[in-house]
Amino acid sequence: MSQIKPTGITANRQSRELNISWSDGHESEYPFSLLRHACPCAECRGGHEKMSSEPEPDVFSLPREDSPATWIQNVEAVGNYALTIEWDDGHYYGIYNWNYLRALCPCPLCQS
Repeated sequence: MSQIKPTGITANRQSRELNISWSDGHESEYPFSLLRHACPCAECRGGHEKMSSEPEPDVFSLPREDSPATWIQNVEAVGNYALTIEWDDGHYYGIYNWNYLRALCPCPLCQS
């Protein structure tokens, strides 16, 4: 079975959401603050020993915030397997691979 990959990615600064269309037809809408709270880098996860291929379950219940920490400056592809996000506060370390992003989809279908 082939890996599910994005077919389209859009960062909407007005709605403050990253939208991803997936190769299986699914559409994901990620609030910028969810992406920042779920940053997969070692610094945000609390060290290499706490790294995981899945987001921490508590990120889905954290309140949305509006600060430079949750404003996207830039989104870049990392090869053909991931994205990295540069935040307005200068944070630029997390690599969000496709499997991690799909697991992070906040829609009711993906979270059930």
